[in-house]
Amino acid sequence: MREKHVAFYDENIKKAFEELKSGKSADFVIYKAINNAIDKLKQNPKYGIHIPKKLIPEEYIRKYDVDNLWKYNLPKAWRLLYTLKADKVMILAVILDWKDHKSYSRLFKYKK
Repeated sequence: MREKHVAFYDENIKKAFEELKSGKSADFVIYKAINNAIDKLKQNPKYGIHIPKKLIPEEYIRKYDVDNLWKYNLPKAWRLLYTLKADKVMILAVILDWKDHKSYSRLFKYKK
């Protein structure tokens, strides 16, 4: 059985996450929800919803060099976006971003 870990893509994303902790109450709600998501992803990295490869935004392919993308639904229609990296020993869920519903829809070019 492979070990399961969760990490942030880089220090900037980790810092943005930590800043939610001391932000407005709405930010703190998202902070707690992401913390809960991290706990669940440590148990099962595939807990979220797999986004088909053809729907991965080009921006994410360029910026994060991903070939797979997953979303985890957070409260108030927020989305946590992550990718999975794996080898024979470990599965790593890498947190890339979190977005509100409007920003998420814009990123994926969903029509209204």
